[in-house]
Amino acid sequence: MRRLAVIIGMIAALLTTGAGVPRPAAADPVAIVAAMQPGWNLGNTLDAIPDETAWGNPLTTRELLRHVRSQGYKSIRLPITWSNHHGPAPAYAIDAAWLARVRQIVDWSLAEGLHVMINLHHDSWQWLNATPPDTERYTALWGQIAAEFRGHSQKLVFESINEPQFAGTAEDYRTLATLNATFVDLVRATGGGNATRLLVLPTLHTNADQERLDALAAEFDALDDPHLAATVHFYGYWPFSVNIAGGIRYDATVEQDLVGTFDRVHNTFTARGIPVIVGEWALLNWDHNRPGVIERGEFLKFLEAVGYHARVRGLTTMLWDAGQFLDRATLTWRDRGVHDMIRASWTTRSGTASADRIHLPRTGAISARSLTLNLNGLTFRGLTGLRAGADYTVSGSTLTLTPAALTRLAGNRAYGVNASIEARFSAGVPWRVDIVTSDPPVHSAATGTTTSFAIPTLFRGDQLATMEARYADGTPAGPANWTSYKEFWQHFQPDYAVGTVLLKPEFFAEVADGPVTLTFHFWSGERTTYLLTRSGTSITGTPA
Repeated sequence: MRRLAVIIGMIAALLTTGAGVPRPAAADPVAIVAAMQPGWNLGNTLDAIPDETAWGNPLTTRELLRHVRSQGYKSIRLPITWSNHHGPAPAYAIDAAWLARVRQIVDWSLAEGLHVMINLHHDSWQWLNATPPDTERYTALWGQIAAEFRGHSQKLVFESINEPQFAGTAEDYRTLATLNATFVDLVRATGGGNATRLLVLPTLHTNADQERLDALAAEFDALDDPHLAATVHFYGYWPFSVNIAGGIRYDATVEQDLVGTFDRVHNTFTARGIPVIVGEWALLNWDHNRPGVIERGEFLKFLEAVGYHARVRGLTTMLWDAGQFLDRATLTWRDRGVHDMIRASWTTRSGTASADRIHLPRTGAISARSLTLNLNGLTFRGLTGLRAGADYTVSGSTLTLTPAALTRLAGNRAYGVNASIEARFSAGVPWRVDIVTSDPPVHSAATGTTTSFAIPTLFRGDQLATMEARYADGTPAGPANWTSYKEFWQHFQPDYAVGTVLLKPEFFAEVADGPVTLTFHFWSGERTTYLLTRSGTSITGTPA
């Protein structure tokens, strides 16, 4: 602490303009965090390496921030990576142009009425993850940042570090506690609004396991500072979040992971009067550049549930958006229905169903089809454009569409989506159901190499849900050998336009020579099998 005191003293001595900085009135941290709900992340932007546009997003404009506010968001998290924008030791002087750019975006955001949270972001793994951590650089950076913003309103909050990670030992808890305490002491010592500014402290890895929550709670007790909030991140049950191990549906396991996580956070912090910000949330592999990894309807169920379970536990959520939700070039949502579900979840529940697709054959008679309604405490109000009794019936939570209605909706029965209907409920957004014509997909023989292999496939209106790979003895083949189900997009990828299923080099990197049986699972319920044979780098394949 003596070293920290010396550094703080040096900073204070250098900041000659600080004496006259007024201190904005302090606000209740619980009230501040509540007022930040809901929040949005300007992801892959100021945190991008080496600069703002390096990871594919355009330069941030005030129009973007105004649009975010117009869409109902009350706060914005600005992840910021500083490591490419400062000088050498011992001063670690932040580049003036970079600091001015950060301040410009902060000021724009505040002017638009948004609460703002800024942090040290990818610095957490670039240089702060050493043991012991580089506290000299950490204090030098935060000293400059705190001084730059100490005159700002209490709608600006500081987050000590994003997803802290160290040596991977039990000592990491003590390391993080020391770092967080250093952050609090340093910011408070810079005075002005920082004396009472809301400071946000993460758990180790910003993870919500109970041991990590308990460790952070002990830090709060030791710090005894009334102007603190806790933060965790939430990306859902991992197999569902990336589509591996058969995790294709929002099922009871995914739901319990969500409820258990939010219950632990609530019981550890919010029930004690300590506000919590879920600083990032989404599903890891939901992305417009990876279509089909997460089935849209299953994703909508997840979004609806996150909003509800966070709301009833008093948690503030900040959507992680690296460009996969909002198209920043056009200021439009890439999938309006997805954002409609997110927005509705801030205030109410929405009804869903067991599926958002009804598959019908290309030829032959069409039989009745049923869906299970997930009412979520609401009342079913009907299907748009269809008549109760004649076109559909409801028995309890089972919705059944008649053969006549489905035949009419199927139209000329061309492969793919031929019609869409909406189930409406007493609140929330309608649930869209696509009427799809499909037949069992058909594969063809192929040859290739471990770096270039694709299976010719006639999808015939269907879409791929997941893929299994097994050796002749039935054991899992390929990466993640604890499961036969491989990771969508990372190990295999459908291309509906070209008509192939691409098997990635990452898949073959862990496949032994000999036969491998692939099983493809489709959203219609159809399954197909395909036999691969590897010999060195050569691959041959035939339908099984």
